[in-house]
Formats: sequence, structure tokens, C-alpha cells
Amino acid sequence: MSSDFYTTFILPYSGIIIKICRAYTNTQEDFEDYYQEVCLQIWRSHESFQEKSEWSTWVYRISLNVCLTLLKKKKKHHFVSNSLPDEAIEDSRSFVDESLNQLYQAIRQLSEVDRAVIMLYLEEKSYQEIAEIIGTNPNNIGVRIKRIKERLKKLLDGKVN
Repeated sequence: MSSDFYTTFILPYSGIIIKICRAYTNTQEDFEDYYQEVCLQIWRSHESFQEKSEWSTWVYRISLNVCLTLLKKKKKHHFVSNSLPDEAIEDSRSFVDESLNQLYQAIRQLSEVDRAVIMLYLEEKSYQEIAEIIGTNPNNIGVRIKRIKERLKKLLDGKVN
């Protein structure tokens, strides 16, 4: 991968990649592996980008697909709990803002698809864009987001484990 490709097509979207990878990993090592694999897959598949959507949508889709694929591979080899202890998030990766850390911790307790939906919603993507990225009907996105918000509120209030 050339540095020009990275600078032009990946670096401006690194925030997207970081957020998605962070939502699907438990350790700094996994995060770095996922990030690197996402970048590699973007580079490998960039020639098949057909410009039917925004580049950012393409990056989201690749990031989600890579993270979900790696997560499934990992689950086949190890038991992975949806409930992560505080120690699972290494200090080098944690944000200074404790409330943001708590939000990510709650998001990690959601199903894989719900994590994707809420991350896209937090990025202020339209229901249509979210549906396009995760491959579903835009009509069910609103209902799904409402349920996810309720679940997150319960998780953050400590009412659900």
C-alpha cells in the first residue's frame, strides 16, 4: 500500500475505522490487528469501488465486514463474553473521558449488528445509509435504534448485566 493511497483514502476516514474497530475489540492488540486488517482490505478492494455510494459508506461497510469476520473467527477459537470487565480495556486505548469509556463498554455488550447500527447512528448517518451499510431495510432501522437506545440506557444505569 502506497503512502499516497493511505494519506488520500484511509487517513481522512481513520476516525470511522477506529470507532468501528474499538466497538468490536477488547484489547489494544486486537484493536491494532483489526485496524490493520481493515486498512489492508480497503486497499485490496478499492478497485472494485463502483461509486454507487459515498467513499465513507464504502469504508464503513468494509470496516464492519472485516470486524465481524474477525470476531466470528475469534469466537470459533475462543469463548468471548459479551460482558467485558473494566480491565479488558487497556489504558493506552481508553479515552480520558470516563463517560465515553462507559458508553463504549455498554456498546460492546450489544449484539454485533446492534453495535454496527448504533455506531452509524452516532455518526449521524441517515436511516437509508445505515440500512445500505448493514444490508437491511431502512424501515426497520428507526425501531431498531429506539430499542438499542433503551438497552444502552439500562446498561448505563446498571440495570442490566
